[in-house]
Parts: sequence; C-alpha cells; structure tokens
Amino acid sequence: MLQCGRFRLSLQRPLIMGIVNVTPDSFSDGGRYADPARALAHARQLVAEGADLLDIGGESTRPGAATVSETEELERVMPLLAALRDDGVPLSVDTVKPGVMRAALAAGVDLINDVNALQAEGAVEALADSGAAVCLMHKQGDPATMQQAPRYASVVDEVEHFLLQRAVVLRAAGVASARIVLDPGIGFGKTVEHNLELLKATGRLASQGYPLLIGVSRKSLLGALTGRPVEERIHASVAMALLAVARGARIVRVHDVAATRDALKMWEALQ
Repeated sequence: MLQCGRFRLSLQRPLIMGIVNVTPDSFSDGGRYADPARALAHARQLVAEGADLLDIGGESTRPGAATVSETEELERVMPLLAALRDDGVPLSVDTVKPGVMRAALAAGVDLINDVNALQAEGAVEALADSGAAVCLMHKQGDPATMQQAPRYASVVDEVEHFLLQRAVVLRAAGVASARIVLDPGIGFGKTVEHNLELLKATGRLASQGYPLLIGVSRKSLLGALTGRPVEERIHASVAMALLAVARGARIVRVHDVAATRDALKMWEALQ
C-alpha cells in the first residue's frame, strides 16, 4: 500500500500517473493546457481514461527550462488543485519549491513529486508535517544545464545510493516508508546510454523496499531510439512503460493514459 494523503493506494497492480502540465513551455504539449479551463478538462479526461493519480506541474523541468517565480507557479497550480480537490482522485504536485509544497499541502494535495528529492531548505519539514506521499527523484545538475555532458562512474550505483540516502533522511524526519516513492529520473542529467542502463536495472531499483516510479513518456530518449518527433512517440512510450512494469516498476508517469491502460490490462491478463 502507498499512503498517499487522503488515499491508501494498492500497489498490487501498477498505477498510472497522468501528466497535467499547466506551463507554456512544456516539451510534450507546447503549452496546450496552460489555460485553466483546458487544463481542468484535460485532467478529467485523463481520469476518465483510467489515470490512478494526476500529477500537476506549474514549472517546466525540461532540459534548458528557465525557472519561474513561486508566485507564478502558485497562480498556475492552485486553481486546478481547488477544482479537482473533490473529484475523488489522488492529486500530486510536481514542484521543487517548499513554498509551493506548503500551499499545495494546505490545499489537500496527496503527493509531492520533487525532481530535487526534497533537498531545498524547508522541503523535508514541509512534507514531514503532512500525511502526503513523496516521490524522490534523482537528477544531475539543474534543468538549464543538466544535459551538458553528464558523467557517472556507475550510473546505477550512484542513482541507487542517492535515492536510498534521501529516503534515510526522510525516515529520520518521521516520514513512514509507506509514504515514499523513488524515481531514477530518466532524462534528468543522463545520456541515452545512462538512461538505458537505469531502465535495464529497474528490477534492482524496485527491490529496495520502496515503490519505483518510471517516467519516460515522450522523452528525448525515445526520439533518439526511434527517430520520431515528440508527437509521434506514443507507441514507444507505451512500450517502455510496459517493460518498466514487467521489470518491477509500480507507478508509470505518462501522457497517453488510455493507451497505457489498455497495454497494462493485456499484461495483467497474462500474469
């Protein structure tokens, strides 16, 4: 079970986290849902397609992305949280800012998805005092520079060590292990080869006592492997999600919920 704010989510089957970007510079949808009304309709459509959770992001973390102010991020995220609060679906906020975390937690958000693994000052304290879950992600560098020649002695060893150490920090702060999810951060300060090594090691990373989240949907890795532009990566995205689940991932973070749900149903039918 994942203790996720207002919800206790069974991990006996893999969960689908639907992506809702409310940014004008998202790599995957070009700001299509920056308008609040369109974002709300999109979020509800993802739930109708089978999303188990919704992940709302008000600041792009794509390679080369610029930072936005806390005020601007709150203006993008909070209205959508308020509109979805009573829809009966667990809500996640994708943010690195403790101020945004505190506001979202006060509004009843169920999960904090932090690409910085709660390393900002005050982030651990904000989460620890809530009942929300947290996803700790690994990245090397900042979004603006992270794809400029990333290097590792052993990417799997280093990512695994970092994530487990961050989990130790949270446990020491009083966060139960049932509230912690780990994410190796595919595409965040990694080359194609690094990403493939991590995906091949999904089983190892998933065996460390915490549910593993994999987010590879529409990412540049898939473009490098298939030669297809971002809008034509649905098949590769679904295939990678299915392979990640087959190797032990418990949550997949995706744009294409309906296609992913259908693929997972076929996989589950054969288990």
